[in-house]
Amino acid sequence: MIVRRFADKDDELARHLVRHLNTPLDWPESEGLNTGQVAEIASAAACDVSYNQAANGHLADLFAALPLPGTPEGRDFWYALGQAGGDAALDIDPANAGGPFFDRLIESNEAGIADRVLSFLGELSDQQREAVAEVIGGALARDTFTQASPRYIGRLWLRDAESTAWHVLLASRLPHQDDGRQRFLEAWGNA
Repeated sequence: MIVRRFADKDDELARHLVRHLNTPLDWPESEGLNTGQVAEIASAAACDVSYNQAANGHLADLFAALPLPGTPEGRDFWYALGQAGGDAALDIDPANAGGPFFDRLIESNEAGIADRVLSFLGELSDQQREAVAEVIGGALARDTFTQASPRYIGRLWLRDAESTAWHVLLASRLPHQDDGRQRFLEAWGNA
C-alpha cells in the first residue's frame, strides 16, 4: 500500500492521536518528529506488517482446517495426500516439515512456509493436482455446510493456498527492495 507522503490536520490517524492522546499536531514543537509524522510512520508500518501477518495467518488457517497430524484421521489423510501428490507432497508433509514448519511464522520467516506451499503446488502434475484436490476436499467436505463436491472444495483450498502463499512471498520480497517502489513510481511517472 502506498501511504500518503505527508500527514496533515486532515489525516485520520493524526486526528485520532490528537483526539485520544491529547497531542497537538505540531507536538513536540522543538523536537524532530511531530504527531503527523508519527502517524505517517505508524500507518506505513501497520500496512506492511498487517498485510503480511494477515496472509500468514490465513495460510496457517488453511492448514488448520485439514486433519491434524498425529491423529488417526490425520495419519490417514496425510498418507493419502502423499500418495496423491507423490514426491511434491514431501514439501508440506508434517513428518518431513516437522514442528518447525509453522514455528517459522512466529520467528518471522514466513517466506519459508509460503515457498514450500508453492513448491508443492508447482511440482504437481495436472493429474496429481486433481487427486490432491479430491483428498483435501474429502477431508474438508465433512466440516462444511456446502453441497459442493469434495473435488471442488479441494480445488478451492488449493487455489486459496496458492494465492495466499504468493501474497506472503510478494510481501516478504518488498522490504529487501528498498528502492523498488520508488523506481516503480519514477518509471511509471516517466512513461
